[in-house]
Amino acid sequence: MSDTTPQQEQDKGVYIRKIRSFVKREGRLTKGQARAIEANWPTMGLSVEQGGLDFTEVFGRAAPVVLEIGFGMGKSLVEMAANEPDKDFIGIEVHRPGIGACLGDAEEIGLTNLRVFEHDAVEVLAQCIPDGSLARMQLYFPDPWHKKRHHKRRIVQADFAQKVRQKLAIGGVWHMATDWENYAEHMLEVMNQAPGYKNLSADGTYVPRPEFRPLTKFEQRGHRLGHGVWDLMFERVE
Repeated sequence: MSDTTPQQEQDKGVYIRKIRSFVKREGRLTKGQARAIEANWPTMGLSVEQGGLDFTEVFGRAAPVVLEIGFGMGKSLVEMAANEPDKDFIGIEVHRPGIGACLGDAEEIGLTNLRVFEHDAVEVLAQCIPDGSLARMQLYFPDPWHKKRHHKRRIVQADFAQKVRQKLAIGGVWHMATDWENYAEHMLEVMNQAPGYKNLSADGTYVPRPEFRPLTKFEQRGHRLGHGVWDLMFERVE
C-alpha cells in the first residue's frame, strides 16, 4: 500500500484511474468543423487554464448564465442561445467534431452570447465556475450506461448533485432530460434525496418539456415510435 498522495503519484508519472461518465469518441473532424474551430476559438473558446471565470469579463455584460454539459453537435444549444438573447450560455463537450459543428452554427447566425469548453465537465465546474453563479444547469440525454455494472459511471450521483448545487444561484434550476426510463428513475431517486433542492414537478416526479428546450430530430423520431422522454427540474432552495 502506497503512503504517497495521488498528487505525489501524478508528479512521479503514475496514472491515477478516474471513473469517467463519458467515453471520448473522437470521430473525423470535417474541414468545415476544423475551420470553425480555428476561426472562432479565440473569441468563443474557454480553457480550464484560465481558472475561475468572471462572467462579466467573459461576455462583456452582466446577465444570467446557463451552463450545458455535453451539448453533442450543439444544435439545441445554439438554438437556445439564439432564442434567449437576454442570457449567456456556456457549453461543455469533449467531442471535437461537435465543438466544431457548434461553433460553425453559432458563427453562421452571429451569436455573441455563447462560449464553449473542450474538457471534462467535472473539472470545469471545480476549477472555472464560481459558486452560486448559474441561473440554470442543463444535462440533456447523458450517456445512460444502461448495464448495471456501469451504473457507477452515470454522471447523476449524490456527490455530483451537490457539486451542481454549489454552482447554482439560490433559485437556480438543474434541468435534466433522458430517453432511458431506468436512468430517469435513477435521476429522480438521487435528486429527491439530495439536500438543498426542490422538485419543480407538481406531483414530485417529472415535468413536461419546457418550451426553452428544443425538440431534437432524434426526439421527434422517438415520439413517432412511441418512445418516452423524461424531463426533471430541480431548484436550488438553500
